[in-house]
Amino acid sequence: MDKIVVKGGSSLSGEVKASGAKNAALPILASSLLADGTSTYRNVPDLVDVATMLKVLNTMGCEAERLTGRQKNVCQVTIAGPLTPEAPYELVKTMRASVLVLGPLVARYGRARVSMPGGCAIGARPIDQHLKGLKALGAEITLTEGYVEARAKHLKGATINFDLITVTGTENVMMAAVLAKGRTVLENCAREPEVEELAKVLNKMGARIEGAGTSVITIDGVDSLHPVEHSILPDRIEAGTLLVAAAISGGDVLVKHAVPEHLEPVLQKLREAGCTLTTENGGIRCKAPKTIHPVNITTTEHPGFPTDMQAQLMVLMCVANGTSVISENIFENRFMHVAELHRMGADITIQGPTAVVKGVKKLSGAPVMATDLRASASLILAGLRAEGRTEVARVYHLDRGYERLERKLRSLGADIRRVKA
Repeated sequence: MDKIVVKGGSSLSGEVKASGAKNAALPILASSLLADGTSTYRNVPDLVDVATMLKVLNTMGCEAERLTGRQKNVCQVTIAGPLTPEAPYELVKTMRASVLVLGPLVARYGRARVSMPGGCAIGARPIDQHLKGLKALGAEITLTEGYVEARAKHLKGATINFDLITVTGTENVMMAAVLAKGRTVLENCAREPEVEELAKVLNKMGARIEGAGTSVITIDGVDSLHPVEHSILPDRIEAGTLLVAAAISGGDVLVKHAVPEHLEPVLQKLREAGCTLTTENGGIRCKAPKTIHPVNITTTEHPGFPTDMQAQLMVLMCVANGTSVISENIFENRFMHVAELHRMGADITIQGPTAVVKGVKKLSGAPVMATDLRASASLILAGLRAEGRTEVARVYHLDRGYERLERKLRSLGADIRRVKA
């Protein structure tokens, strides 16, 4: 397996561009199933998860590909004939977001067979809310040999109140509802920018959706949709990670294409930590403080502090001048990176869903192992600050959600390289 090797001590400076958002690209690619013809998507990040979604679509009979050459950030999906509405275990087990094909398939083709999902081992992420929504729209659901099978002659609009806030559940049911007869009202919806982006794409395809980005989404079903061209919004989590890289390295970095409105909870905590943040040239500049101040963080659904930035901010707090308290309210297993940070000299105590982080004067480089996507990024951030050499193993997690992160950090002055297996 590849490793990332970091030699700490470099102060990052310069400009870097945030790539397209993984968590927007995946449901948008799945939405291609809702219309015949060719849909074209720009600013699609070159990630393992995106490649997996393209494989899922190809397995069904779509023509899904990433273009080459100067258009390598462009993906096209063509539907020109009958499909096999099944997402096999071999692909779905590697990426939970594969389940996003369930709603479009049952809405468009009246049936779907999708393996129960896999992905990062950061806690239980059941799809019961997806199935609750599809049942309410009229689908018959059965679970057989690890597969979800859904059938419906015609979906009908309904009022659906999610028992808990779910991003992919909101997206899946929203995609199913656009072709249902009548009006669907979704309540207690996820409000993330990526949900709003999917609704924008669906509306460009001819759907009638209002309220995306709020807790209540109203959908008036239409008979058919048409293909679309769309450019994916920037990745707020990658942008946030790069801002933390500037802060922890004592640097001064402009992250271009970062959208301040999508990052406000993260920016607020970076300001509390002492960073100077300014908006300029279509991005956000972060200047590190001389002394990092401790900050308390509680993860919650958008527009609160995102769980996907918890590990990165924890690393920053490892070198703060004082004690920070970090509470994780989304995933129960999202402190798995703590054991690896201990190996680098961090002082962190876990108390149930809470981590007490006492800042230390220095971190030391060490061999560490990534346990999930965001944890892998956090260990690289720790390596930027640590004295000596840090080797991060199992970086296939990193490649699921960050587009060549080591190259971006190296362009800013980091001493970092990928060692091929």
